[in-house]
Amino acid sequence: MSVPATTSATAHLLCALAALLIAAHTVGWIFARLRQPQVIGEILGGVLLGPMALGLAAPDAQRWLLPTRGPVADTLGGLSTLGLLLLVHFTGTDLRRTDGGSERRTVTMVTVTGLALPFAVGLGMAHMADLAGLSGPNGSPATLTLVFGMAIAVTSVPVISRIMLDLGILGSLFARIVLAVAIAEDVVLYTVLAVVLGFAQSDGSGVPVWRLVGDGTAPPAVTYAYYAVVPVVFLAVVCRWGPGLYSRLAAARANPVARRSSPAHRLVFVLVLCSVCCGLGIDPVFGALASGMCVSRANIPVPHGDITPGAASTAATDEQEATDTLRSFALAVFVPLYFARVGLQLDLSHHFDALFFCWFLALACVAKSFSVWLGARLAGERQATAVNLAVVMNARGGPGIVLASVTYAAGVIDQNFFTVLVLLSVITSYVAGQWLGRAVARGLELTDRDAQDPSTAQQLTPDDASHPGHRPTTAPHPKEHQP
Repeated sequence: MSVPATTSATAHLLCALAALLIAAHTVGWIFARLRQPQVIGEILGGVLLGPMALGLAAPDAQRWLLPTRGPVADTLGGLSTLGLLLLVHFTGTDLRRTDGGSERRTVTMVTVTGLALPFAVGLGMAHMADLAGLSGPNGSPATLTLVFGMAIAVTSVPVISRIMLDLGILGSLFARIVLAVAIAEDVVLYTVLAVVLGFAQSDGSGVPVWRLVGDGTAPPAVTYAYYAVVPVVFLAVVCRWGPGLYSRLAAARANPVARRSSPAHRLVFVLVLCSVCCGLGIDPVFGALASGMCVSRANIPVPHGDITPGAASTAATDEQEATDTLRSFALAVFVPLYFARVGLQLDLSHHFDALFFCWFLALACVAKSFSVWLGARLAGERQATAVNLAVVMNARGGPGIVLASVTYAAGVIDQNFFTVLVLLSVITSYVAGQWLGRAVARGLELTDRDAQDPSTAQQLTPDDASHPGHRPTTAPHPKEHQP
């Protein structure tokens, strides 16, 4: 008796999902025991199941277990995308408003120098070097130059936030500075990326809004302007009015999802904003980020008519429990799955130019680190703080991989450049994690003001942070430290 096709496909998906989670958590656990960033271990777990390891030892088994096309690949891709969106969402929830002029000055200066200078270096080098061989079928000198500049300038929000979460410092002043700068840089990154993808769409029909009217096409100039403006406008509008909307929805008695399960209501809110972004033709990461910032600023009122003593405290507690529940599950399942699938994309045996990678890695690290260091020093930060910021913000991580995968899928770059960009993201993230891990283990103050910052009291002690089996504690609720 033959096994039904649906049963066979389900079993295949479950095997693939189990293999990825086992590999990600096992190697991540080993890295934690070695006092290394767990996120890098999760990526290497995916490498072990990819073409570079399992693919060489048992190519037929690797192709069956983790196919690149078909229902299993599509489902795993959707689950890993959800992991990325949830990670960015919780990054947004842990952002806090700056509490002093010196912090704002540091964020502003590091953002300006850390983005403009390396981007300019990348553009200049792209014009000087012969990069024609790195272009994909839909690429052009202009789009390749923009990708080159972005690859040097980008900083990772998801990877940096995960590293700091693993180390227990996500609530510190240092983390707030880093994430504030990284968020601003990523807004610019995705805006420029949208313009690049717009250039790659020669028919000018890439904006979903235009498909609702007329023949569904738009002039190229209108398309480019749309992609450049709408992401920023969306983020500003949602961050302005979103917290109030979320608060009213969470407290509404007519909202059955919120009444039955606060984590489910939170997840629905994230998914809806991400879906709106997709409908507008912009990256859903904007929706995930905006939803996190909305939740962090929301003030959940007591449901109308509820006069029970302690009702306000109960509402706040329920919301924090929703955050903890959703965060724990995301970090256990979806986020490791996302990073493991990143590792699957690496194939150095067939698509890797070692010479190009070496000089590109050196150029990217020197340009980015020096620019961040310069901005921090101009803002009045001490030498040690400037160096810490320079090393950490050199991590490209998730956005660097997104830049690689999206532009490769669009035919803007070739597979060799794709491999170089992914490997650049992994190595720079590893170095940043190593640096931060040693600083925390030695009990060093990452900034001059961390010792006086209220959130620092919630962080791990040096002994806790370096303990092989430690698990990170939940970051303090954002509202606890708002002025």
